[in-house]
Amino acid sequence: MQRRKFSREFELEAVRLVRERNVSVAQGEHGLDVHENVPGK
Repeated sequence: MQRRKFSREFELEAVRLVRERNVSVAQGEHGLDVHENVPGK
């Protein structure tokens, strides 16, 4: 399986969405289709 790469912009947007919408990181991961073991978390 090939490792997915996320741009810096995607990562920053993901953090912003979780903070602004006041959802848990787990909910944000599910909504963005990102697994909890993705490096950079």
